[in-house]
Amino acid sequence: MPLYEHVFLARQDVSAQQVETLVEQFKGLIEGAGGSVGKIENWGLRTLAYRIKKNRKAHYTLMNITAPHAAVAEMERQMGLSEDVLRFMTFKVDELDEEPSAMMQKRDRDDRRGGGRGDRGDRGDRGERSGGGRPPRRGDEE
Repeated sequence: MPLYEHVFLARQDVSAQQVETLVEQFKGLIEGAGGSVGKIENWGLRTLAYRIKKNRKAHYTLMNITAPHAAVAEMERQMGLSEDVLRFMTFKVDELDEEPSAMMQKRDRDDRRGGGRGDRGDRGDRGERSGGGRPPRRGDEE
């Protein structure tokens, strides 16, 4: 049976619970047609590169699917009819990757790092600066 990676974007104003409901609905559709859904990753609410249907953000979800083409085509048709789904993309792959995707690995790395920019502390290598970083001018007091 063919293997697919499928990503879809849901509107920003739907809740995470509604996104889970959409995932279960599409999973049921695939399983009803004789396929199976492996890994499901919720990438969360992320900013879009450009507006899509007046939305600046979207809920991203990745699904690994093993199913006949007809089942995937029907799922895509249902997504096209749904007002909650902004975009979707399906890739046929040679093998499914069961490890966390690059998006989840990035999130794990960010979580381990902690608070982000506020934790940098002193820049001891810079030394003392005065004068706002500009060279002294004639008439400046030293």
